[in-house]
Amino acid sequence: MPNFAILLAPAEGKKPGGNPFAPDMFDYRASDTFNYFNELNPERRKLIDTLHEVISNSDEQTLQDLFGVKGDYLEEAIKVNQEVYSAPLMSALDRYSLGVMYKAMDFAGLPTGAQRRLLENGVIFSGLFGLLRPDDLIPNYRLRMDATLEGIGKIAKYWKPHVSRLLNETLEGRFVWDLLPAAHREAWDDDHSYTQLVRVKFFIDEGGERKSVSHNIKPLRGQLVNFIVRETAEELEPLFTWEHPAGFRYDEAASTFDETTKTGIIAMVK
Repeated sequence: MPNFAILLAPAEGKKPGGNPFAPDMFDYRASDTFNYFNELNPERRKLIDTLHEVISNSDEQTLQDLFGVKGDYLEEAIKVNQEVYSAPLMSALDRYSLGVMYKAMDFAGLPTGAQRRLLENGVIFSGLFGLLRPDDLIPNYRLRMDATLEGIGKIAKYWKPHVSRLLNETLEGRFVWDLLPAAHREAWDDDHSYTQLVRVKFFIDEGGERKSVSHNIKPLRGQLVNFIVRETAEELEPLFTWEHPAGFRYDEAASTFDETTKTGIIAMVK
């Protein structure tokens, strides 16, 4: 198996529906799919049960603050979370397929080998489930990693002791592409057991000034994932000569690496 990993955030918008005959995600375990991080099931159940209690006992304003939505979107968030245990399932990759980053990955357009590399080497941080593989079967849900839930506290802080051990074991000795937003990175106590970890930042040179790209960053990350799995990028070298579809190129002078922590910040500049 390729010796790299890609750390990903989930999508806010999620595809509804699924297979009502899929195995129960909390009980089923096979050697190659369906709930890889099943050690997290007790913590998942505790979080879901607490979420159900909060939904039942809270006023509308509290739930708006919790889910970050109003009106019909709030009603939908309440409904899908109440039905988590009985809802039809689909793979996380399909569930998140409406998200901008996941659309830009173009999983369907990848060669079979690249698809397999994404499924085997992707790790998704989820507010409700902690860690997921792209082909884990999950229901529809809504819970942000930076949300605060009464009885639990901040979701990222809740997950941190449980996620960290599993993730550190998974990443040991591997080259890691960290595409996580800051809110999701807070759920991980990094022990630096990987061979190297890089975070990619995008910049635009305009009128003699270099500006960091923060708006519309998700499709840029998605296209980068497409490249990583196509090229089996187990090191930085494939990035050196690649031109991102949006016109960004690797800038060695602007990139940095910390030998002590084995982490690098890679600059892609247009």
